[in-house]
Amino acid sequence: MEKPKSPQKSPYKVKVEKGKIYFWCACGLSNKQPFCDGTHKIEGKFKSLKYLADGSKDIYFCGCKLSQNPPFCDGSHSKL
Repeated sequence: MEKPKSPQKSPYKVKVEKGKIYFWCACGLSNKQPFCDGTHKIEGKFKSLKYLADGSKDIYFCGCKLSQNPPFCDGSHSKL
């Protein structure tokens, strides 16, 4: 299986709004990190991941794209 690109080796801290839907980039190629801009459609190997915010709060979205708990950071970047 092909690995995604890792745009950064740390999480993206994002203030999400309750009830809003976010699409996390899983391929690592989006120019709007950590969110999807459709680039994966060109590459064709990855799909964005839908996240519905259950509250207004800070979320740490994975930046290395290797998390075992996507779209959230699980510290996998520390192994890069």
